[in-house]
Amino acid sequence: MTPIICRWQALPWLLAFKEGVGELETTLDLNKSRVMVSLTEAGVQLPGDGPTVSWDAVKEVAEHDTGCFTIKDDGSLERAYIFSPSTKRAVSLWGQPEGAPTVLVAGFPMHRTKHVDPWEDTQKKIAACEPVRGRVLDTCMGLGYTAICAAKTASHVTVIEFDPGVEAMAAKNPWSEPLFSKSNITRKSGDAGAVIKEFSDATFDLVVHDPPTMQLAGDLYSGAFYREAFRVLSRRGRLFHYIGDPNSKHGATVTKGVVKRLHEAG
Repeated sequence: MTPIICRWQALPWLLAFKEGVGELETTLDLNKSRVMVSLTEAGVQLPGDGPTVSWDAVKEVAEHDTGCFTIKDDGSLERAYIFSPSTKRAVSLWGQPEGAPTVLVAGFPMHRTKHVDPWEDTQKKIAACEPVRGRVLDTCMGLGYTAICAAKTASHVTVIEFDPGVEAMAAKNPWSEPLFSKSNITRKSGDAGAVIKEFSDATFDLVVHDPPTMQLAGDLYSGAFYREAFRVLSRRGRLFHYIGDPNSKHGATVTKGVVKRLHEAG
């Protein structure tokens, strides 16, 4: 996969070079693995026959609070960002000091990042769903972390993504690679509210519903969607619906309405 970095790599590179360090252990895949790079007068030399990233380019990355940048074969950088033509929303990867990145959609992070990294956040959610077996529907793909974790024990995972921009970011994200390679994950593009209608009754043993905030996807909190989720669940199937912090002022209001509509849906 193409090397990709953010400020949490660039800042230590600048500091180490200033202190006269010639070689440094770092990550070129947003904390998924570790490699050694050389720090030269020309810039950061990537392993093997990899390119050299100039110090001017490294400084550009270090000054960007949220952006991730892929490194091209000539050492130049390209920000992992897209303005999605269909949703008219900006989509970008946001690297973290530790663990996996999240994706920003219209400025909203799609994972918790305070006191937890996005991968750990996903693992905690999947742990709440255990046992994760049989046929699973993940209604909102994002970077695919939920589908990837679920696929470790489920027989098959079907995952839906509405925004082509988010799909593009997942393709750039090293942590999302299993989403495109595991044989027991099927990706579907489109509006979850429409795609779910394509499935037969009682298709899934587990539905994991972790939609964006209501400001971005209010229809995914609707009674109509919940009725479809109930329809596609097997007789003893389970729905896990994540709605943010129920103890916050906004969350308490959302929770009350969600619970009411879920009961009405069955």
